[in-house]
Amino acid sequence: MRLHLIKNKNQPWRKFLLLIALFALYFLYLIYEYGIQDGGLVTLLTWSFFVLCTPVADAGFLLDFPIRLLYKIKMIYTEIIVWILAISFSAYGIIYQPQIFEVNYLMKIFNGILINPSPYWLIIVLCGIGTFLSIFLGDQIYDVLENKTIKFNHQFLIKLIGLFVLILSIVFLYYQLLKELGISF
Repeated sequence: MRLHLIKNKNQPWRKFLLLIALFALYFLYLIYEYGIQDGGLVTLLTWSFFVLCTPVADAGFLLDFPIRLLYKIKMIYTEIIVWILAISFSAYGIIYQPQIFEVNYLMKIFNGILINPSPYWLIIVLCGIGTFLSIFLGDQIYDVLENKTIKFNHQFLIKLIGLFVLILSIVFLYYQLLKELGISF
């Protein structure tokens, strides 16, 4: 029985290593396709796109969860750093390497979002709200599972359900906004 519990504890690490491997393969493909400098920048901008333009924590989660496991730092704090990095990489690309946004369809979409504040930055705002709510929810659940600061009770369950419904509403609004703006993937 104890061995089974240890095996289950390693599952998040396997998923994390799989995600890192996929990210590394994508990076190697982009280096092969565009060269080391442009391939590296396209990799960072792709990561930035997924941080800034998806309504739940996904690209940032590559860092948030492992840091939470290793150093016990709440994911909300690392996600703030993730967003600062994503905004910085995006600003660098727009200011110093605008031609990089012509290399593929995803970069063209990202460029359109970044250089058109109205209405496209609403996508980033919705994604920020959804991401930080989902990270907050993840932190709350992690705290309960680790039996640290929050007790699982009826009131906590209502709070979790409310957060979950709010996140789903933001995801729904996000897809409606993409549809209204004519953005499809």
